[in-house]
Amino acid sequence: MQMLPVASQMQDMSNSTTPYYDASTCSIDDFRNKVYSTAYSMFTVFGLIGNSFALFVLIKTYSQRTAFHIYMLNLAISDLLFICTLPFRVAYYVSKGTWYFGSFLCRISSYVFYVNLYCSIFILTAMSVTRFLAIVYPVKNLRLVSIKRAKWACAGIWLFVTIISSPFLMTGSYKDPQTNITKCFEPPPSEGKIKMVLVLNYIAFIIGFIIPFIVILVCYTMIIKTLLKNTMTKHQTSRKKAIRMIVIVMTVFFLSFMPYHIQRAIHLHTVNKSKDCNEQIWEQKKVVITLTLAACNCCFDPMLYFFSGENFRRRLSTFRKQSISSMAPEGKKKRSESLHDRSEVFPALEKQDSNES
Repeated sequence: MQMLPVASQMQDMSNSTTPYYDASTCSIDDFRNKVYSTAYSMFTVFGLIGNSFALFVLIKTYSQRTAFHIYMLNLAISDLLFICTLPFRVAYYVSKGTWYFGSFLCRISSYVFYVNLYCSIFILTAMSVTRFLAIVYPVKNLRLVSIKRAKWACAGIWLFVTIISSPFLMTGSYKDPQTNITKCFEPPPSEGKIKMVLVLNYIAFIIGFIIPFIVILVCYTMIIKTLLKNTMTKHQTSRKKAIRMIVIVMTVFFLSFMPYHIQRAIHLHTVNKSKDCNEQIWEQKKVVITLTLAACNCCFDPMLYFFSGENFRRRLSTFRKQSISSMAPEGKKKRSESLHDRSEVFPALEKQDSNES
């Protein structure tokens, strides 16, 4: 079931030679190296700070976990795994396409990119379904949504994505026969397999993007309809939380996932068609830009933690107060009393937030 490596082969074909033009005159290597090295450097810094901070707070407040908490935790872990491979990509493109880190790290870097990409898509889909149940079917939500089921859902997502991405582990670095330079992320194009590649790409396009996107659209359409019908003041918090999540998730899909998947499909469909040099250069640049947008999802995800609801900010506030009180005399006693008082005063709020998340 080698659907995901097809995408890598497609995007890297644009950096290799095609039979219709002289690669030396139509190369975008300088453009590619500058864009990737700059973008990946920025993603490393901002993604590492945002996701590390989010993961730290989520772990420290794990005792207050909800289904939503489990999804965010797995999303942060997925992003950090990908971010750990970005310095290798930066070094590769700063070195103008020379790989120094061995075949194993080349395999892992390619593999982790797609694991993160599709884990992010499926986890965002699961979060959207959870929010849909909480708002549209609040009674069923109590029965259908639980921490245990969220854990099983995340385990299923990780298992599915890691298996279908596993063929990436079979393709490592190689030496370019023309330049004798060690390459990574640029496997040699295989001739005569375009039809098979197209079929596998469309399978990945449908399973990894179209179906999740349709599920999210349906969920958010139903959520918006429900919120428009319910104008009660007491539901304003849930309304704002849902709207923020809708905006952030749809932004991630429209800016990060959609351009990449559409351009990947178009490029694969036209890669063997005769084009002049300018058309080929523009086609390759679009591949570079959309792949960069796909990679930046690791920087968008922390926005979901911080702005999609009060739960994360409430945990952050609780953690901050605990940290301050623990530094003062008798801090442990004060912290224990504070948490005990809070659970007595706000039991209904705790239950409601747990159900909504």
